[in-house]
Amino acid sequence: MSEITHTACLGGGVIGASWTALFLASGRSVAVFDPAPDTERNVRDYVEMAWPTMTELGLTKAGNPDAVRFHTRAEDAVAGAGFVQENVPERLPIKHDTFARIEPVLDIDAVVASSASGLTLGQMQGGWQDPARFVLGHPFNPPHLIPLVEVMGNDRTGAGVVEKAEQFYESVGKVTIRVNKEVPGHVANRLQAALWREAIHLVTSGVASVEDVDKAVWAGPGLRWAAMGPTMLFNLGAGEGGLKSFCDHFTDTFNGWWDDLGQIHLDSAVAQTLIDGVQDEAQGQNPAELSAKRDALILAMQKATSGLRD
Repeated sequence: MSEITHTACLGGGVIGASWTALFLASGRSVAVFDPAPDTERNVRDYVEMAWPTMTELGLTKAGNPDAVRFHTRAEDAVAGAGFVQENVPERLPIKHDTFARIEPVLDIDAVVASSASGLTLGQMQGGWQDPARFVLGHPFNPPHLIPLVEVMGNDRTGAGVVEKAEQFYESVGKVTIRVNKEVPGHVANRLQAALWREAIHLVTSGVASVEDVDKAVWAGPGLRWAAMGPTMLFNLGAGEGGLKSFCDHFTDTFNGWWDDLGQIHLDSAVAQTLIDGVQDEAQGQNPAELSAKRDALILAMQKATSGLRD
């Protein structure tokens, strides 16, 4: 892959600002598009906030936090960019309008990736005359701190474009997975939705409080999941026999658990139960304090595991 030195971020909200910080940290320049009048101040403040964390992770050695400029037209922002990360609001008319504006002025080798979590690649491709250079590049929030990016192309995606996107993401410190089939929510969001559904069921059926269900995750399997995924962990949990032994031993157990899992829908009453529970769990800490604690814990885990993945 030819070296990409200039990038663009379309949308200057929290996700766009986080991507901007990461791209700047990698030594690339960034052009940011967002028509909101306070975009430049908000993005610069976010970059300043994120920079010390990225420095602790070793991500800013080549970086320059000032190598950023701002535009109120998307077509101006993408001019000369080798990689474009799109983060505009998740409404198809807005996405389609943005793509129609940038397509005629994109560099011939540029890749455009969407951060969309709720829209599918196929839905978004409707905004392109030729979507060959357009892929899904869905991060986990915040992108400058959480490594995962879910990457997807399909039969309308050009040869080598998915691979080029993956290589770019890996060059800025991301961990990519390939989504091979279009499903709502992609991969990671579906996994956390499945867990949250059962967490809510346990609360609403009186098995445990919101706080204790959360505690059961972070003090139990969450620690293992931060090291390896569930299937590999079960493979290791069976010792010499591996996953075959595990399945032989626990097939009936898991089938029984799965049959008993709750089917629940999030309505106003359920939401209020969760809101009350999470307020009790917060013990008076405000969102900013809790977010700082979350980020400090994630940073510590990232630093502790750095270099152990290979």
